[in-house]
Amino acid sequence: MGQFKNQSEAEAAGVYVSKIRSFVKREGRLTKGQAKALEDHWPTMGVDYAEAKLNLAELFGRDAPTVVEIGFGMGKSLVEMAKAQPELNFFGIEVHRPGVGACLSYAGELGVTNLRVIEHDAIEVLKHMIDDNQLHKLQLFFPDPWHKKRHNKRRIVQPDFVELIASKIQTGGQFHMATDWEPYSEHMLEITQQSPLFKNTSETNDFVPRPDFRPITKFETRGQKLGHGVWDLIFERV
Repeated sequence: MGQFKNQSEAEAAGVYVSKIRSFVKREGRLTKGQAKALEDHWPTMGVDYAEAKLNLAELFGRDAPTVVEIGFGMGKSLVEMAKAQPELNFFGIEVHRPGVGACLSYAGELGVTNLRVIEHDAIEVLKHMIDDNQLHKLQLFFPDPWHKKRHNKRRIVQPDFVELIASKIQTGGQFHMATDWEPYSEHMLEITQQSPLFKNTSETNDFVPRPDFRPITKFETRGQKLGHGVWDLIFERV
């Protein structure tokens, strides 16, 4: 990025900087069930990407605190959270279509109505579709840790990302991260602690116990049986 401290400075100066993506697009094949769920539920729960700000009250048909989750995978825990907290709106962002289809299928099965999903790059969605100071909470659970040192720059949690997140969350709102990769948890902690716009809610100024509202996934349960740890971080927007 040369003389520019971050992506925002480069854009302000009219300089194009190629983006380093935090994900690899793996389409995969849709199952019949996933394809049917997309067909049946996209009209009511799906959101098409557009470079225009969303009116969240119109989108959900009500005015309620909105939780955004980035990279919901197959969507099981996201749907369960939406089902368990009907007083909140949930907006899921995922780049892999089979996961979007699986999420919609499960949401339809449970009769969830307070959920909307989009299939697109989360950074672009946040920048172009979400107004500042609109979100009650942003969730980032088990993002790709990019284990190899030469790939660390692909990790989604970077100073620019934290700055973007902070601009979207209301004062008093939360940024909740979780990972099962300890070096990445330390990276998340270090990067987010640097932001003057966030305060760590941990009593020890590092990690918090898993809150009850975050469901344990099969992947997480399997990891725990193998002795793997999971680290939750919750920062409050100040």
